[in-house]
Formats: sequence, C-alpha cells, structure tokens
Amino acid sequence: MKNIYSVPRKKLLLVILFLCIGSGAYAQFSSDGRTGNVIPTGVPFLLVSPDPRSSGMGDAGVALEDDANATFWNPSKMVFMKSNSSVSLSYCPWLRNLVSDANISYLNFQAKTDDRTAIGVSMRYFNLGKIDLADANNTSQGAYSPYEYAIDASLARSFGDNFSLGFTIRYISSHIFNSDANYKLQAGSSVGADLSLFYRNKFDLFGKESHFSFGTDISNIGSEISYDNTIASQSFLPANLKLGIANTWVLDNENELTLAVDLNKLLVPTPPQTDSNGRIIKGKSTDVSVPAGIFGSFSDAPGGFSEELQEINYSAGLEYAFNHRFFLRTGYFYENPNKGNRQYATFGVGYKYDFMDFNFSYLAASQQKTPLANTLRFGIVFNLGRK
Repeated sequence: MKNIYSVPRKKLLLVILFLCIGSGAYAQFSSDGRTGNVIPTGVPFLLVSPDPRSSGMGDAGVALEDDANATFWNPSKMVFMKSNSSVSLSYCPWLRNLVSDANISYLNFQAKTDDRTAIGVSMRYFNLGKIDLADANNTSQGAYSPYEYAIDASLARSFGDNFSLGFTIRYISSHIFNSDANYKLQAGSSVGADLSLFYRNKFDLFGKESHFSFGTDISNIGSEISYDNTIASQSFLPANLKLGIANTWVLDNENELTLAVDLNKLLVPTPPQTDSNGRIIKGKSTDVSVPAGIFGSFSDAPGGFSEELQEINYSAGLEYAFNHRFFLRTGYFYENPNKGNRQYATFGVGYKYDFMDFNFSYLAASQQKTPLANTLRFGIVFNLGRK
C-alpha cells in the first residue's frame, strides 16, 4: 500500500476494512457507503479461497474428492486422500487493482495416521502491505504494515468406507492497528472451530463409472473479535455454512469430468433497518450472543424470507482431467447485488508431475465492478506416499 494511502490513525480502520472485505466493499464505498444490506463481519479474510484448484472452479470445493487443501474446505475429506500425506503451498496477490503489495499465503499439511483417521495443520497469512501514516495536519507519523493470520489444527475420522466427520480448532490474530495510546487500539484475537461432514459413493450412470460426493462445513464458530476491549466494538467472526455436491464421470481410462456445486451462507446477524434515531423499523437487533446470532441468521433479514434467499452465494465449477496428469478448470461465482454483488468467472489449469501438483487460477471480472478482477492464484502440492 505504499504511497496509496496517507491517513490519520483514527481513519485507518476504514481503510483496512475496505481492503479486507474486497469486492463487496468496493461497491459499498463507491457512492454513499452502501449498495445493499451487506452483512459485516470481522476478519473476513477467513472466507477467501486459498487454493488454485477450487478457485479455478468458481470457489466450489466443499465436496471435491482428493483435496490437498481439505483443512480449509472440509476437513472430513482428509481421511479419503489418495496419498498418505501431503504438503501444499499457495500464494495470491490480493486486490492488485487497488494496492501493489497485499497478498495472501497458505501453507497446509495433512496426513493419515491410520486407515480411519487423518490430521491436518495449516496457516493462512494475510499481508495488507505498507501504510504511510499521517496525523490530522498531514504530518508523517511513519509507516505500519498490518497483517492477519490464522492457525488451524484438524482431525478427521471415517465411519465405514464412505462417510466421515471432521473437526477444526482455529486461532485467529488480527494486527490491523499499530499501538495507539490516544485511541487505545490493539491487536484482536479469537478462537474458532469448524464442524464438517463428507459422504461419497460409487455407482454406474449411463453406463459410465461415476463418483458422487456430498460435503458440508460450518466454519468459524467462535467468540467475537475486538480491537479495544469494549463490547461496543466487537465484531462477529465470519461463521459460514457451506453445502456442496460433486460428481466425477469416468469417461474412459484417460478422461474424467467433474462437476461441483456449492452453496454458502453467512451465519451472522443481518443488520436491521433503522430510523434516524437508531430505532429498529424492520429486522432484529444484532446485539446477541454468538449462538443466538448463528441460529437467528436464518430468520433475521429485514426483508423476510426473500432476503434470506439473497444471502446465499452460489459456486459452480467443472474440471476436466486427462490421463490423471493434465487438468482444465472453469467456474462461476454469484452473489446477489443487494448482498455485495460479487459475480465473476474463473479459469484454471493444473499439471501433475511425479509426486508434485502445480495449479494456477485466474479470476475474470469487470474492473469497474470489483477490485478482484484479474486475481491470480498459484499453488504447489507435494503428495507423499501416494497410492
């Protein structure tokens, strides 16, 4: 962010929130501050897809089999890996239409401990670049490099050959402020958890071998995060429900085609409609506990059931595999215009060489509508002890 923003420290939070929220924020801040009843959360980087494979398929991944980044999408899948263990690393330059030095990195390790159990650990690191600070008189106050990270530990256990459950515990740390004696701002931290399920089955469809799978993951269930130890400033973690299906058709010995579809919904209270005095006109108060916020998120939209449906995001993707070595991917992501308006197509390629997988994805969208346009992701996977 060098030479992009020079702001008083009091206003730094607005800049950081703008950068973290991404495409939704771009639309919201382009005119009068909002384009719809967008649901705000803390640390939204936790929802950013880290790996190029699923990113190339429209961000669909909760039900994909043989996933080297299962700890993010659905930890339950780890126990059905084709390799005994894997290490994956991915990198994504972030919001390059706005800033030049923000990026997201992801490191993941997962391994089977026996035929029924698998474990995984991972780390996400969000580097927001460098911010030049200035006071109200535009006097330089030095520079600060904000960052956020999350460290995960996951466990998966299968029950039979086709069904598994998973659990993740997560530590989250957000350093979007430097120490500020005047405003008493500090790093925020929280602990969250994920619960997941995975089911797969093999059958014949139209005379071809077919692999069907279903997955669900409830992520980021945890305490609110704050930067000044006051209840008024606390923000919900981006608790999220992912549901997905995938099906792979084995066309012949060399060709396979996979279709994946995901649905996502934030399990966070929707802001109500209020009058000029702050009294609620429609909707419900967001001053609730985390469990109440999660369960209430299905019925608290001011616009009723129709608005609840608008809060569902849709991802769909295709993957073509040739000889289990070369992969072509495409997909589409849709978010309702009233809820952030992220809409984009994605493309990706992959190549498997010996025990290594190389993956790349590209996000195609209008630069006028979203700063996510032209987002690239790069990744490499080391498959150890592959069957």
